[in-house]
Amino acid sequence: MIEISRRTLALSMALIATIQMTLWTPINSLPQGAPETVCDTMLPFHGGGIPPSSSLPPFRIETSSLVIGQGQTMRVDIAGVPPGLSFGGFMVQARNRNSPHQIIGQFNPSSDGRAKLMNCEDSVGNSATHTNPGPKQSVSLEWQSPVDFLGEVVFNATVAQAYDSFWVGIPSSPVQVVRRETAGAYPQTTRLPYVTPPPRGVYAPQTEVPTVRESQEDPFYSECGRSKTCFGFPNGCIEDKSCKSLSAITVRGDVYEFEMRSGRDGAAYIALGLSEDAKMGEDLVTECVPQNGRVNLYSSYTSGAPNYGSSRANVPQNGARLLQSSVIDGVIYCKVQRDVVTQVRGKRFDLLNNKYHLLLAAGTALKDNSVGYHDIGRLPSGSPINLAVVQALTGSSTLLLRLHGAFMVIAWIGTTSLGILLARYFKQTWVGKQTCGKDQWFVWHRVCMVTTWSLTVAAFIIIFVEIGEWSGERNPHAILGTITTIICFIQPIGALFRPAPNSKNRPIFNWAHWLGGNLAHILSIVTIFFAVKLTKAELPEWMDWVLVAFVVVHVIVHLIYSIAGCFSDRQQAQQANAFQMSDMGHHGMRNGHRMDHKLDAPYASFRKGLLAAYTVILILFVVALVLIVVLAPIEETVDQLSGN
Repeated sequence: MIEISRRTLALSMALIATIQMTLWTPINSLPQGAPETVCDTMLPFHGGGIPPSSSLPPFRIETSSLVIGQGQTMRVDIAGVPPGLSFGGFMVQARNRNSPHQIIGQFNPSSDGRAKLMNCEDSVGNSATHTNPGPKQSVSLEWQSPVDFLGEVVFNATVAQAYDSFWVGIPSSPVQVVRRETAGAYPQTTRLPYVTPPPRGVYAPQTEVPTVRESQEDPFYSECGRSKTCFGFPNGCIEDKSCKSLSAITVRGDVYEFEMRSGRDGAAYIALGLSEDAKMGEDLVTECVPQNGRVNLYSSYTSGAPNYGSSRANVPQNGARLLQSSVIDGVIYCKVQRDVVTQVRGKRFDLLNNKYHLLLAAGTALKDNSVGYHDIGRLPSGSPINLAVVQALTGSSTLLLRLHGAFMVIAWIGTTSLGILLARYFKQTWVGKQTCGKDQWFVWHRVCMVTTWSLTVAAFIIIFVEIGEWSGERNPHAILGTITTIICFIQPIGALFRPAPNSKNRPIFNWAHWLGGNLAHILSIVTIFFAVKLTKAELPEWMDWVLVAFVVVHVIVHLIYSIAGCFSDRQQAQQANAFQMSDMGHHGMRNGHRMDHKLDAPYASFRKGLLAAYTVILILFVVALVLIVVLAPIEETVDQLSGN
């Protein structure tokens, strides 16, 4: 009996042990990596639905750089906190920070075989997961940014420490994908400070990181005008603490400190230049550029027309020291101390004894040995200053720039459009009514076109006085504007040599004059469209839609006049045929009345009424566009006027 009890007890213990082993065996991650069915949620299906851990993740996602060019490759690491902590399975993706469900870029095959690629959303290799659930202390992957994407991405990862212990949606710091004119290699970097939002149970991949808020409590502005000179853009932003990019200069004895901070607008750099003339060329520039997980400091020297740009070649890099720097939520900050005297390419920059304009610039592009174009913004100070004197500093006046834009809008949207309409459709209107011996249509056509010519020539001169040289911006606005101005200048000169009405060369002149006028008009409208993209113009993108609306109205009016002209010609032909067939009296008398050959063509009242309506609409368009140009940036101006 006792023997049976012992055997029963042994069998029971063995059975319990077997059950425990069965329940305890699957402690590892999925042996062959995450399935593609979890591409969207990144949520493992463990044990029939084990929820992810709600504690702070003991892992972090590190990137070898905070800025990467389109089509370039960077390193992405998954590591424990503290280092050495092991994990089993993982899954990682890069997602668009502004559209978290969009997976960006692709990973390269793993060289050590510990990771394999996943094809989520029918895209090859845009996610990666483990190949085996064995313990690992870190994983390194190579990720390539797409060539057609600009913006911020955040790497999100699911990491499993054990079968029932895993974290979902662990984010990296945001990485800026920017344009690269010359691709550069990114060496690996030290680990970045780890920041993650508190978990919220089962949740989708997170992309939230702490943000820098510019408010009235912003410490950057606190000593402006007291102990430091502040300067930023848009012009006048220091007063209401609304700068997109800003700088500050603090001088204590022979210590010159420069601070710079970009906005949250995808900047790849922020730079401050010292210039003698507020124009680009032979200037000393201090650049702060996020690279390899940190902010790097460079000194460069600018060149003017025709080869605009800056270069670090042959520029001493020991004349400035980086005191503080950070990149938080895409905002670049740096604090730099410069030597009092710097000698660059034979030119002496003496901060103590000379006065300089400040040139503040920010952009999204980097070159191999310099920063790229300042497509985010650029503003020179209005006057050269003694850097040691604390003062309120404003940007250079944009009056001439605004006048140029306003004159061109009035000329080509307003007077040219009206002048072409009068010449094309009103030669048989106001017949017999003359001014100074000229037909009405011709008088008003000439008034409109002389106004266009005068405003265009004035605007062309004004912009060269303002800029002083050929535009360095990569935009066809300048060349198209120059071609338009040349055609406009030639048109009235050609009109002075207009052949007589009965000359055999008159048709050639008519076609050439018509072609020149219409070509200049079309080019001018295209040029104004390109002006919306100019950094200096500060025009809103929605101005394109105002221009599109004008073009639509202008085309519709031309179509209506053309259709009305066909009906008018048909009715005139019918009247002529009826007149020829009628019983005519002596010397062209019919029913005792002489035929009057100086009558308006049919539908003259309709043409005049449509002209009045079109003129009113045209004035509204011109006024609206001129206000947008003169008050640019219009949104900020409206906010200031409304007290917001």
